[in-house]
Amino acid sequence: MDIRSVDLNLLVLFDAMARLRSVSRAAEAIGLSQPATSAALAPAVQRVVQAIQSEILQPAGFDPQRAERSFTLLMPDIGEVAFLPGVLRRLRQEAPHVRLRALSMPRTAAAQALEAGEADLAVGFFPDLQKAGYFRQALFRSSYTCIACVRNKAVPARFTAKQYLAARHMVVRPDGREHMLDRFLDDKGWHRHVTLELSHFMSLLSLLPGSDLVATVPDDIATVVGRHVAIQTIELPFKPPQLQVQQYWHRRMQNDASNRWLRGLFYEVNRRDADARLPDWQAGV
Repeated sequence: MDIRSVDLNLLVLFDAMARLRSVSRAAEAIGLSQPATSAALAPAVQRVVQAIQSEILQPAGFDPQRAERSFTLLMPDIGEVAFLPGVLRRLRQEAPHVRLRALSMPRTAAAQALEAGEADLAVGFFPDLQKAGYFRQALFRSSYTCIACVRNKAVPARFTAKQYLAARHMVVRPDGREHMLDRFLDDKGWHRHVTLELSHFMSLLSLLPGSDLVATVPDDIATVVGRHVAIQTIELPFKPPQLQVQQYWHRRMQNDASNRWLRGLFYEVNRRDADARLPDWQAGV
């Protein structure tokens, strides 16, 4: 346990409890009401129990070949398509009894799930997790590509700024959250003509074909969509921002042997060098 994370006011409370052997008498001694004292004890006890479980009672090692357990992963729908196929291949060979559960949730809920032990790892773009109490490891950098149906003859090979803003856009905002591209365009004072707003990237597979709409999406999305439907790419009139795709875990899982194995596996399978494209894991999954 990191001593810097301990609320020192709780030491006063614990001292009073140890001396007086009573919540009500301890509350009176330190000038708090009994309900307030009880409320202060609850999260403190929970943190102590979590620390004991994760840092003291952990087994010495983790044997993936023999392990029979489930891991919960936080990632958007594109993460399931981009990150999991290669991982599943490795699980077949190295951890045949390990099960994975992938969930998508708002960024604010992701932090709570990791802290509470309801999730083991978050993989993707989670800027809200770049704060104290969380570890992160970079996997790769990505950017954005503008795509349209291959039969859409109304779009040019390269957009001018005026053409781009006037085009009919479909925009994907998973869990209703703003994407980095939204902030980038807002900073430039540019506002697209958004005809359709979606919650899931995979909806593009059925909505893009035969449509006159365009979509500016992360590079991996363009790669995945292009594997299933005929698309064309349109050169953007600006240099798009880059996304830093990372994996995140809570500090109490830093020394957990099973979590170390899991994030090591994700790193080995999904790490890419600069400008590398999404691997074609689809065959043989």
